[in-house]
Amino acid sequence: MDSVKFCAEERAQHAKKYFQEGYNCAQSVALAYADITSLDEEMVAKITASFGGGMGRLREVCGAVSGMAFLAGFISPCPTADNAVAKKANYALVQDFAEKFREQNGAIVCRTLLGLDRPKDEPTPSARTAEYYKKRPCADLVYDAALIVGKYLANGKRKTESGKL
Repeated sequence: MDSVKFCAEERAQHAKKYFQEGYNCAQSVALAYADITSLDEEMVAKITASFGGGMGRLREVCGAVSGMAFLAGFISPCPTADNAVAKKANYALVQDFAEKFREQNGAIVCRTLLGLDRPKDEPTPSARTAEYYKKRPCADLVYDAALIVGKYLANGKRKTESGKL
């Protein structure tokens, strides 16, 4: 854990850069902290790929929030089905992350954040053009989510059963 640098601002900038490179919101947040998982970056990107666009462009929970929830599983793990204490701690962290995001952005639902009135989009992702980035707040939402995780980690609130990330 000593080798992991927890600079919240730097991680948030990395998350935004991942998004601007074409990764979805969940992937971008998760990849900014891939080193705290036991997974390589390719695996992190694979696992979180389905959570973009509010879960497969269903426009439900924002992918950036899903990325935070993914990371919460490593920060406050619950690796067994019968550990109610660990499960409660994990859920509390997910709720804390989501509430902080909601306080900053007004919602955690993708379609609400984007001002969409339809429940889902076609599965084809939008082309990442200059116009796309002008009208979408996603890069900033990714930044906010990664910053929330980074501040949590920087404050030393890491909580795991083994004492390690």
